[in-house]
Amino acid sequence: MAQVLARELRVGRRAAHTRAYLIRRIISRTALYVFVTLMSLVFAAPLLWMLSTSLKDDPQVYRVPPIWIPHPIRPANYVEIFTRRPMGMYFLNTLRYALPTAAGVLISCSLVAYSFARLRWPGRDALFFLCLATMMIPYQVTMIPLYITFKTLGWINTYLPLVVPAFFGNAYYIFLLRQFFATIPEELSDAARVDGCSEGRILLRIILPLSKPALAVVGLFQFMGAWNDYLGPLIYLSREDMFPLALGLQSLRASFQEKLVWPYMMAASTMMILPVIIIFFLAQRSFIEGITVTGLKG
Repeated sequence: MAQVLARELRVGRRAAHTRAYLIRRIISRTALYVFVTLMSLVFAAPLLWMLSTSLKDDPQVYRVPPIWIPHPIRPANYVEIFTRRPMGMYFLNTLRYALPTAAGVLISCSLVAYSFARLRWPGRDALFFLCLATMMIPYQVTMIPLYITFKTLGWINTYLPLVVPAFFGNAYYIFLLRQFFATIPEELSDAARVDGCSEGRILLRIILPLSKPALAVVGLFQFMGAWNDYLGPLIYLSREDMFPLALGLQSLRASFQEKLVWPYMMAASTMMILPVIIIFFLAQRSFIEGITVTGLKG
């Protein structure tokens, strides 16, 4: 009888400990989710305020305390900015050099990264170190020599100074792709060589299909950099019919003679940032996977 009571007591204690553990786990997970949600709202607040302001009229922007939900809502702000500046033309101009630069970086950096990661040749590691060292050179150091070079070539007021350098590689993207290529088993390349594949065919048929996450990261980074670039177009472009969105926003801002009308500026800014957000959400799985894996192996 005593043994039965002791066994039941142990079972009861075990069940109590299990219930306490489950309660603590539920409380901790709930607190974690609440904290993450609050932090997400904090980081999303500037984006939400931009969207809210783009739908207000001018008096609502300066109201104290500020209002988050416009009343009345003015979607006409998005239409009216096209009457002040050719925003559609700016959008197409941005695509004209953002897409080629993304393609150029993917092509050039893939070739160089494959050479550093999979081929063995004298001086490879020293040259890779030299390539990484170029990331320490500020753009301000090379800006004037590059401008003189492109002016001598007659490329000013064209998209060539913005597009052509992308086809000569980027040290940071080379590093990312080299890290990813190094994680792919060497046996796959050896088997392909036994079957008579050249190095170019191995890269095209084996390495690149297995590297889609890293390629998505590089392509998205480069596209976002070109899409948001202000300094490059400001240096090389002076014709308004060639302006991208970054310069178009500045042109829109200068069109207000009396005072800056924030709803129009926020509407134009929302239009500028929306394509990048859409692309990120469509490619977020590959993007996050590529960011995670590229740092695993050196």
